[in-house]
Amino acid sequence: MSDILSNDQDGDNNALRSELVPAAPTDATVRVDANQLHALSGGRLGDPFALLGPHRLDGDLYEIRVYQPGALGIEILARNGDGDGVAGAVMTTLQALGGAAADGLFVGRTRLPQREAYLLRVRWPDGRGGETVQVSEDAYAFGLLLGELDIHLLREGRHRELGHCLGAQPTVVDGVPGVRFAVWAPNAQRVSTVGDFNLWDGRRHPMRLRAEAGVWELFIPRLPVGSRYKYEIIGRDGTLLPQKADPVARATEMPPGTASVVAPAENFVWTDSEWMAQRAGRQAPTAPFSAYEVHAGSWLRIVEENGRALNWIEMADRLIPYAVGMGFTHIEFMPVMEHPFGGSWGYQPLSQFAPSARFGAPADFARFVDRCHAAGLGVILDWVPAHFPSDGHGMVYFDGTPLYEHSDPREGFHQDWNTLIFNLGRNEVRGFLIASALEWLERFHVDGLRVDAVASMLYRDYSREAGEWIPNIYGGRENLESVAFLKELNQTVAERCPGALTIAEESTAWPGVTAPVERGGLGFSYKWNMGWMHDTLRYVEHDPAHRRYHHSDFTFGLLYAYSERFVLPISHDEVVHGKGSLLGKMPGDDWQKLANLRAYLGFMWTHPGKKLLFMGCELAQLNEFNHDASPQWELLDDPRHRGVQQLVRDLNRLYVDTPALHARDTDAEGFRWLIGDDVANSVFVYLRRGFHPDEQMLVAVNMTPVSRPGYGIPLPADAAGAGWREVLNSDAAVYGGSNLGNPGVHRRDGGSGLLTLTLPPLSTIVFRKEEN
Repeated sequence: MSDILSNDQDGDNNALRSELVPAAPTDATVRVDANQLHALSGGRLGDPFALLGPHRLDGDLYEIRVYQPGALGIEILARNGDGDGVAGAVMTTLQALGGAAADGLFVGRTRLPQREAYLLRVRWPDGRGGETVQVSEDAYAFGLLLGELDIHLLREGRHRELGHCLGAQPTVVDGVPGVRFAVWAPNAQRVSTVGDFNLWDGRRHPMRLRAEAGVWELFIPRLPVGSRYKYEIIGRDGTLLPQKADPVARATEMPPGTASVVAPAENFVWTDSEWMAQRAGRQAPTAPFSAYEVHAGSWLRIVEENGRALNWIEMADRLIPYAVGMGFTHIEFMPVMEHPFGGSWGYQPLSQFAPSARFGAPADFARFVDRCHAAGLGVILDWVPAHFPSDGHGMVYFDGTPLYEHSDPREGFHQDWNTLIFNLGRNEVRGFLIASALEWLERFHVDGLRVDAVASMLYRDYSREAGEWIPNIYGGRENLESVAFLKELNQTVAERCPGALTIAEESTAWPGVTAPVERGGLGFSYKWNMGWMHDTLRYVEHDPAHRRYHHSDFTFGLLYAYSERFVLPISHDEVVHGKGSLLGKMPGDDWQKLANLRAYLGFMWTHPGKKLLFMGCELAQLNEFNHDASPQWELLDDPRHRGVQQLVRDLNRLYVDTPALHARDTDAEGFRWLIGDDVANSVFVYLRRGFHPDEQMLVAVNMTPVSRPGYGIPLPADAAGAGWREVLNSDAAVYGGSNLGNPGVHRRDGGSGLLTLTLPPLSTIVFRKEEN
């Protein structure tokens, strides 16, 4: 008989002793530490490879130890072929050890030509009095999985391809197909991969710790793509944590389920090489940019099917032609990364590498982007590196310690949103987020990221009272770690993703948001012009009779319009939480409300800055945004609302086709006031210019319901001799207006020296310079 149990520290192990008939021609004594057995059966074995798998005894003689609680029996089979799973002859039958601590542990000896060259044939009860058989390789027969370079880059937080390194990777190891799991949890006592494949039992697949990087890894042979999984983690204090979803999962199950899913290896065939080659030019500061902001979950709900959202394939068929037909250059999605709470609209994500399962598989999202590019549309995603929700299955206290978040709530808890703030002082956290950004830009060919809540990242005292925040190392309020992160993010994107955009949602006066990093800036491509948005919306909310007292709200933005590269945003934030719809902000009767809205949109599209409009605003929607309902598409049965939609379509086409309206958005020479101080009449007149002298557009905005015939406009010398033809009038009948306008070509009056025009009520009119 073989004495197989020992505990050099305990001494007395009689209760754990069992007999094992040797399975190979040897009577050598094998000693297994009883503490390891206790840890194994209790699900607390931190070094499973020290106990399980093949262990060399002498030459090619190995003892094989397999832990399969509930198994009826296990045989070792020869593995024929090169990883094809073909079973050969029975090499030995493993023996089950007795005793509570060893229950489920099978041990036997055999000779192996190679350490991993065997299969396990496991017999299980089928629940009906019979048996079922599973044949696979032994997960504990494989060596180290992550390479030294991976470990080095992980430790430094510079692994830019975490989506290929951590998480669940379908792969082939030593000729055997399966899935390699790897997760960062440096302070855990034990980490196991759990899922349907092992009955969510954390004892069955404990992982190996790569201590130098704090990463746990395990290869599970023959595990199919589509398998659900999580990680079961025991913290360093011995606490069993809630099972955790994989932070680097590339797919998830449909919410409200919270498991991660093994995504297939990438095999999507892209057809957008021409788009990608031209993207830098298409997205240059001199190019037009007009984004249609969309909440994917509610853009078009299928009422007949219980109000379900469209999937990516359906959106490709419906949303892409709509956006193209409306003349937008880009679709910008509110976050599509997986998030547990639909009411967050995606702004509280937990899976920064996985498109939400609500809309289909990751390959479906890739196909959507590919079809956008084929149609000439760019795709921008809102992306949230500032904070994450505190759901127990997520990143909060991931390994029993504040790993992704700060330990001090004065740094780590966001009071406005009840979320946790990423600790950007940790190399690994910075690396995790930058790799997430690259996942969308590189793997999915996304054309840009709009970075959410940048203002909250830049200031340690953001939305905090005195005593509720911790100063930086110099005693200031600036969040130096966030500043460094944003600079590194933007530099990395610029280096690796030519032509891709990063857009900051930043509402403060922080200098140099779009200045290059090498000149002390943060390096963003654009910044949302929140000041312009707030000022101009405040202006249009006033009754026209009172606008003369708020004239500067419409003009002030030009004082700083070229201090940054700006996007003018009319986003979801302006039409939700009791703010009402965009139309609802306009004063007056129904006719005046619609006329105000049309005039405002005309002003926006002719003002310096790129454009963003939230879905439903193009319909003159009556209701504010509700994620449980679609925009009010039925309003298009009303010609007045259909007219607003037509105006947005025509504004986009004019903007895209007219260099004077977009080529010099970031150049002060592209704009000139002609009349900016007509306070009494609430009239604004200006020129927009392109790079060619003949690329000039004249814009007149009348923000009162009074028509102004014979309104005189002074012209600069380089425009004085030109003719001017009206090319867009927000008061045109086709848009629902009174159809007052200026037909034909108009020139400066020889006597007064002024260009005399008729300004319709509550209107924006646009004129093109004609050749002399």
